[in-house]
Amino acid sequence: MGRKRTIIRLVGLVGALALLAAACGDPPGEDPDDTEEADVEADDPQFTWAVTGADAATHEEIADLWNEENPDNQVQLELLPAEADDQRAQMFQDQVTEEGRFDVLGLDVIWTGEFADNDLIVPLEEYRDEIEDVSIPGAIESSEWQGELWAIPYSTNFGFLYYRTDLVDEPPETWDELFDMVQQIQEEEDIGGYAAQGDSYEGFVVNYLELFWGAGGEVFTEGQDASAFLEGDAAETAITWLQDAFDEEVLAPGFNTAVEDDARNLFQAGDAIFMRNWPYAVPLLEGQEEDDPSEVEDDFDIAPLPTFDGEGTMSTLGGLNNAVSALSDNQDQAIEFVLWLATSDEAQNILADMQPPPTMASIYEERADDELYGLLNEIQEDARARPPVPGYNSFSLAAQDNLHPVYTDAGADPTDALQAVDQAAEEALVEEIDIEEEAEEADDPDDEGEEGDEDDEGDDENDEDG
Repeated sequence: MGRKRTIIRLVGLVGALALLAAACGDPPGEDPDDTEEADVEADDPQFTWAVTGADAATHEEIADLWNEENPDNQVQLELLPAEADDQRAQMFQDQVTEEGRFDVLGLDVIWTGEFADNDLIVPLEEYRDEIEDVSIPGAIESSEWQGELWAIPYSTNFGFLYYRTDLVDEPPETWDELFDMVQQIQEEEDIGGYAAQGDSYEGFVVNYLELFWGAGGEVFTEGQDASAFLEGDAAETAITWLQDAFDEEVLAPGFNTAVEDDARNLFQAGDAIFMRNWPYAVPLLEGQEEDDPSEVEDDFDIAPLPTFDGEGTMSTLGGLNNAVSALSDNQDQAIEFVLWLATSDEAQNILADMQPPPTMASIYEERADDELYGLLNEIQEDARARPPVPGYNSFSLAAQDNLHPVYTDAGADPTDALQAVDQAAEEALVEEIDIEEEAEEADDPDDEGEEGDEDDEGDDENDEDG
């Protein structure tokens, strides 16, 4: 349990990691009770940074650091609601009204293509060299659209495989090994198998893509100009594995309605052998919350997620990138700031010590002697960004609507469902959005710090994430 003790020491500083990967199905982050009070009030603000109110303490500390170092170029922190839909709507509203209140936009990693394709942000391709040797590859990939850089990496997140050390000697390297392990253990123990995010929301899409990519699949061609979803057998392999696992009760009870905390609660109660989840669950499983006891505090560890051939690992990235608004009158200052967020050792180490994880590659190398960062370093090398195409939201909804009912029906032929997702992928490359309609969902701009509608299951359209 040496790895776990190190994990607890480090992640205990982190607390409950948010995924947003934001909009990726990640668990809810810290929502300030009054985000206007939590905002960093600059003495003489030159530009604003609009970012999720989740992980507010981290954003505040980093903004304070910038203001200390740049007294003549102060940033005003504008904390948006924690819910991804509300963040996106408020950014759209700023564009529709042409107020230009936000200079820097903290974008969920899946929004890059949408914002770029609608001319809401400015291209940043000329700054590629400044981040390519600094940021992890998956984070850069999520910042691109059609081969150009439109945002600058800021934070990230990764999925782990949690497993019971009192029941499993070594974690599985393939999904079929996990399948067999569950069935063997269940012959002796009355316990659930694999817990994860199986409800019909973005978290399910994250989980499906990890299976899909782990079978060698690609959603789009290399140039992101056509769907590659049905090339090879990865799409069918992933959905068939889920069908078989559901039918054979390898998936834990309630899998098809579970979000992050449902899976975590089941595993924490000692009622599952394996779990896929974000790092936020570690201190909770350790029992660090007095009012949330853990039955597995001495009997769990984490490992990379399996693949189908046992080569490498596969994790979907969550996180945030920062872009510069096309309406900004302070684009030079904003660009300087977003580059600093990605390249400042001190700013990125604040993320590493608090939440969520950083995108600076050297931090993972520098902390490689720690068991946690050694594992994170291994995972980030193969981690994948969900394709940040303009119509990702529609693609995600098509995957939820078509694939979710199929895997819960062992006798269902997945052909039509997979073809529907393939068609949605094609359409996602060229989808146009009605920004005015999307902006109508925003809160009153005078109340921008207040949270949006509560949604315990995460963002229907997005995630983080999560």
